[in-house]
Amino acid sequence: MSDKVTIPMLQQKKKAGEKIVGIVAWDYQMAKIVDRVGVDILSVGDTVGINLWGQPNPLEVTMDQMVTVAQAVRRGTKRALVSVDFPYGPLQEGVDAAVRAAIRLVKEAGVDMIKLDGAADFPEAVTALTRAGIPVWAQFGITPQTALQYGMEYSAMSKAGAQVPEAMKERLVEEARMLEKAGAVLLDFTNSGPVVGPAATDAVDIPVIGGFGGGPWLDGRVRMGHAAIGYSAKHLDDDIETYANVAQITYDAISAFSEDVKAARQIKGAPPVNK
Repeated sequence: MSDKVTIPMLQQKKKAGEKIVGIVAWDYQMAKIVDRVGVDILSVGDTVGINLWGQPNPLEVTMDQMVTVAQAVRRGTKRALVSVDFPYGPLQEGVDAAVRAAIRLVKEAGVDMIKLDGAADFPEAVTALTRAGIPVWAQFGITPQTALQYGMEYSAMSKAGAQVPEAMKERLVEEARMLEKAGAVLLDFTNSGPVVGPAATDAVDIPVIGGFGGGPWLDGRVRMGHAAIGYSAKHLDDDIETYANVAQITYDAISAFSEDVKAARQIKGAPPVNK
């Protein structure tokens, strides 16, 4: 697994029927661990604000913050492709602003790819970034920034069984084709569901992967690393199945550390002290 992942490699995986693996990461240590596993994509998501920093609004994250987080992930990644989300703002401000923001992320953070949320509304930006030599991972479907257009609350889309209604099938398949034509090298279909998901995946030659509402009908899956390992404090109390429960491990470890300190015992991991 020493070969550097490239976009043509992902396209070949789709042709060969091999699944693409993506992980959302926000820090150097997570990036190092995940890259060592051998995933294909490390995605620096703007969800860092809500999930790691406790911000109440997903639109609060700034460009400066995304640069800093992307730099950390880039330092920890040698093999996988590193993608970074635009925060809310540059895409909405117009093509010129989007190109400037993308160039900044590539130059200052060294990312391989830019992920555009709600890209179906901005095909001209996809084309402009492509012409500037910057690969675009175009996100479409139901996202925080597009949910209102479909008359839905985004919070409802995270519930079990949530998926895009079948009535939207033709529109979303056409959006996938449009984004491919605009120059996107990869699509992120959010909340695809088992009806629209396969149709969109089959309609384009570029890989289509997804997180929320995705499934084996897509060319691959992307998952927030902290969610996969059960890192969030909520995992202390819920019954959601994850691949680990790091929250509980952390709770138990810090509790044990606290007890050692209170009992005047030497703490684990500290250099030995001669009495």
